[in-house]
This record gives sequence, C-alpha cells and structure tokens, in this order.
Amino acid sequence: MPAIRLLPLTPDTIPAEKAGCRFGDKGTHTCRTMMLNELTQAMDATSADAKRTDYAAAIIEENCLSKSTASMRRLSNQRLGELYGLDPSIPIFRVMRGLWEKDEKARPLLALLCALARDPLLASTADAVMQLAPGAEFLREPMRAGIRSAVRERLNDSTLDKVVRNAASSWTQSGHLEGRSLKIRRRVNPSPACAAFALYLAFLVGFRGADLFSSGWIAVLDCSPTMGQHLALEAKRLGLLDIRMGGDIVEINFSRLEQLA
Repeated sequence: MPAIRLLPLTPDTIPAEKAGCRFGDKGTHTCRTMMLNELTQAMDATSADAKRTDYAAAIIEENCLSKSTASMRRLSNQRLGELYGLDPSIPIFRVMRGLWEKDEKARPLLALLCALARDPLLASTADAVMQLAPGAEFLREPMRAGIRSAVRERLNDSTLDKVVRNAASSWTQSGHLEGRSLKIRRRVNPSPACAAFALYLAFLVGFRGADLFSSGWIAVLDCSPTMGQHLALEAKRLGLLDIRMGGDIVEINFSRLEQLA
C-alpha cells in the first residue's frame, strides 16, 4: 500500500490553520491519548451550541469528567481544547460537533479525524497503522520511526516511547486497533458523515478534485477512492454536502456541512 498523505505536495496551510488545523512537530500525544471518553462526557454535558466558556465550566466547575482534583480538571480542559478546540468559532470543531449530533456511531472516527488535524504527532503515526493489513499485529517500531521522522531529535527516547503508547491507544479508541498488550489491526466501518468530514479536512489542507478521494483523510477511514465517492454521494443524499462528479471533474461544496451547528 502506498504511503498515505494527509497533506498534498503543496499544502495550503494558511486557510487550514484559520479553520483550526495545526502543523509542526508538537502535540498533545506526548502526554495524553485522543481522550475519546472525556470528549464524549464533555459533549454530553453541554448543548450543541455551547461556547468555549461553557465547555470549561462543565469540565472545571461541574466536573463532568469526574476528576479527583481541580488541577486535573483544569489540565483535562486544556488538553481537550488542544485536541479538539471545544469552540464553535473554530470551523473544524463546529463541523465535527454538528456531525456528532447527527451520527452517534460515527463519533470515534469523527474524533480521530479532528485529532489528526490538530495534533501533528498523532498525524505522524497514521501511516504505520494504515499500512497494516486487517488481522496483522501492530508493531511499535514503524510508528516510532514515523514520529522520529516528524520530530527529528526534539523528543528523547523516553518521550518518543510515550507518544507511541498514547497514539496506539488512540488508534484503539477509534477502532483501527484491538487489544491491550497485543494489538491487532481491524477495519473500521465509516458512515457518510465520516466521509463528509474527511473530505472537508482534505479540502482545507489543499487537496482538490479527484485527489480528495485518494487523500490520506479518506484512507484512514479504510476507504478506497471508489468507496469514498459512494459515501460522498450518500452524504449528499443526507444533505451534508453538495457534490458534482463527471469524468475527471469533482466539485464539492461544503456550505451545508459548515451550517450544521
């Protein structure tokens, strides 16, 4: 399988950063996983139109995550904010929250996609997971090498190993891996909502036309380009986006997606 690409050869990072994507060699996975359970609890404790201050109040003041100390509540609020934004003024979080309300089963993959867009360390681990065939054993060294390539010498070996553990846990939370000490690759089953969000993120970073469907954002859903197109057409039927495909022409309008929240 060719290496998956979450960025095109000439990425357009400025609009992507304005929409909430993050780039570089730093990320939350030095100390946390993608925190799916905590994210779910924070979402359950707030309304769909909640502001950043509402999430902070739910986490810190109301202790919706059931943390034992105030410092742990504040830190969890910070880390969730790093991973997801928790702010409707951030477009990629606003879109994710809208889809979160529409498709409960899609939530682990929606969270993964958002975390990939906002944590470069997690993004650097994607190829190591996606190169595994279903049923294959997860090996730490390819993931470690991917992270090292992204951060060079910035992280020491101990921190690098911690990122591997945290990232492997995140890919387990998303459904791509299964097991505890011995992890096995499993295929995920994406919905049209997942495909719509993946295409949105691919578009933000600069993929266009048919390349949207061969991007790493579709690949991490265990989708071929053809399956991605099928899910995109289903997303259109559900009113999530507008798409026109004919020959080599692919045009997608995401205004419906951006107006969900």
